Amino acid sequence: MIRILLADDQALVRGALAALLSLEEDIEVVAEVGRGDEVVSAARAADVDVCLLDIEMPGIDGIDAAGQVRAELPGVRSIIVTTFGRPGYVRRALEAGASGFVVKDTPASELAEAVRAVHAGRRIVDPSLAADSLVGGANPLTPREREILRECLDGAPVQAVAARVHLSGGTVRNYLSSAIAKTATSNRVEAARAAQSHGWL
Repeated sequence: MIRILLADDQALVRGALAALLSLEEDIEVVAEVGRGDEVVSAARAADVDVCLLDIEMPGIDGIDAAGQVRAELPGVRSIIVTTFGRPGYVRRALEAGASGFVVKDTPASELAEAVRAVHAGRRIVDPSLAADSLVGGANPLTPREREILRECLDGAPVQAVAARVHLSGGTVRNYLSSAIAKTATSNRVEAARAAQSHGWL
């Protein structure tokens, strides 16, 4: 049996995935969590083989959780299963250590095949997303630029962002100027939204 952990902050989605995967004779869902920062401890406790991770979760996101799984549980594989099929997410997920990336509207039979494939040591990526991630290129933003843009998504003024990230207003403006240029936008909120839509944040 392939032992599975499901991580998604929506209980209904977790339940639906668990029900679908339980129909497979060789797959068993043995753990479910609703937060990214609970993945490693739950995976270790339940002795899982494969983690199915949503991206947007409280605690840490699924991509960071995949990185923790690779670092702390090297024998466990991870698949990102998300609504957000953004090319930048695919690249980030694979770089973090995920073995697969599929969208939530993938048929159950294909998801089960993806689980079997990564359990066998292969990589599985939705073909259209794989092509888009290659065409889209690497994330041009530095880690600090990404951090600052995330704080701008709610339209916060520069001084408020500066206080949140513990930098001076002038330093934040310099990072924002660079990020605005890289995203070919005209202000910090547009830059943040453009970066989010590309899956760079």
